[in-house]
Amino acid sequence: MILKLKKGDIIVIIVAVCLFVFSVSLCFLLKKSGKQVRVYENNKLIFEGSLFSDTEIKLSHNLVAIKNGKVYMKKSDCKNQICVKTGMIENSRECIVCLPNKVIIEVE
Repeated sequence: MILKLKKGDIIVIIVAVCLFVFSVSLCFLLKKSGKQVRVYENNKLIFEGSLFSDTEIKLSHNLVAIKNGKVYMKKSDCKNQICVKTGMIENSRECIVCLPNKVIIEVE
């Protein structure tokens, strides 16, 4: 069975494609590289510094690394390792969370 498109169907498809392209473009335009890193443990600010100074932050149960303008959870003793598997982040408003150890890494 061959479907025949009516004029209204074509208009709906064109509008949907245009909205999709617009929303994807908007996401890329609003994406900003971060400059600062904040590391919290138990709701306390442990570290605040530049995303461009390579360093490692040792916490009670975690090891956070900043390297080449990116930050990541290098080690954690939590069971599921989701925070480690998150990988590197570098853009503003991105974060890594380790719920078992109450650690938050955010980029601004």
